[in-house]
Amino acid sequence: MKFKLTDQEKKWVLYDVGNSAFVLLAATIIPIYFNYLAKNAGLSSVDYLTYWGYTASIATLVMAFLGPVVGSISDRKGWKKWIFLASVLLGALCGLFLGFTKSWLVFLIIFLIAKVGFNGSLIFYDSMLGDITEPERMDNVSSQGYAWGYIGSCLPFLACLGLVLGSGKIGISMQTAMMISFLIVSVWWIICTIPLLRVYKQKHYVEESSWKHDFIRLGHTIKDALKNKQILLFVVAFFFYIDGVYTIIDMATAVGTALGFDTAGLLLALLATQIVAFPASIITGRLSQKKSPEAMLSVCILAYCGIAVFAMLMTSQVHFWILAIAVGMFQGGIQALSRSYFAKIIPPEKSGEYFGLLDICGKGASLMGTMTVSIVSQILGSVNAGVGMLTLFFLVGICLFRMSVKAGKR
Repeated sequence: MKFKLTDQEKKWVLYDVGNSAFVLLAATIIPIYFNYLAKNAGLSSVDYLTYWGYTASIATLVMAFLGPVVGSISDRKGWKKWIFLASVLLGALCGLFLGFTKSWLVFLIIFLIAKVGFNGSLIFYDSMLGDITEPERMDNVSSQGYAWGYIGSCLPFLACLGLVLGSGKIGISMQTAMMISFLIVSVWWIICTIPLLRVYKQKHYVEESSWKHDFIRLGHTIKDALKNKQILLFVVAFFFYIDGVYTIIDMATAVGTALGFDTAGLLLALLATQIVAFPASIITGRLSQKKSPEAMLSVCILAYCGIAVFAMLMTSQVHFWILAIAVGMFQGGIQALSRSYFAKIIPPEKSGEYFGLLDICGKGASLMGTMTVSIVSQILGSVNAGVGMLTLFFLVGICLFRMSVKAGKR
């Protein structure tokens, strides 16, 4: 039987199409443009990768502190939509400003703020899942979000790619091409957000509305999460395995650039990741209805462990292409099933708080991953060695996740 999305589910999925354009730009063109600015300033390839990693780490560290607090506030009746909108505007507008700077340091600062806005919007977006669909539909709806996000983001990306790579042929500077690219992505992001804002209704919320109650609730939520073995084990497992996933997303282009791979080849390979991820995410969502979602998530984590090992041995552009396709096969599934699994085991009226806490162990955890890759690469003078360290994160993650599943069954 064909799975059909409701009108509200479609508009929720559409936001993934909008924000994924920024994700793809941040994973591909932005690191290359930063490399362009860094080279003009005399930075070495190792310093370029290191500063990029440190910036990603700081952005996620900021959200690790802010996530639970703003998540708790968003659980107030009628607040989630507006805090979500504020996060989107912060990310999109700062993304637009990236095209107006020629200083690598100012560029990194603005990018950091844009990442904070983007990461913040995802806390509220993920927590909306319980409001826009039913528990038995969550795995499939969540997978549809990632799937259409991957394929939909290709449209603005192709326009940006054409501008950046063909800037000389059409008679504009690299700076102008980047300004137009950032404008396209920011407008796309905001336009895809509007339909969700028009239909979204916060069904699950808490009645207390004072700042004092927000912090009291947050304290109770943390205590409850520590007492619930299934939730606690999953959150810690998520900390490790999604750390590796986000580190690969954040640093793939930077690693390829540092290894001296062709820029156009890198961008096309990552475009292939998006295209492969579209059907792969949908297939994963459907398989989770036939097999258990927990089994499918376990397969995705183990696959990423293999991807990390392969990345450690990567020496050529062909290897990068193989890696990009492998990531596309499992990237959507691991994120979608993690989101829906967590949404089903937490109290729906406290979804903002819980997803805020999960963000500490998700995007906040990538602080450890990006820092590990940066530090090991700098100490050993080998980018491959730094990336290879991510294997340990996936191994610990799969062990803890299986423990969480067993705790839930008990």
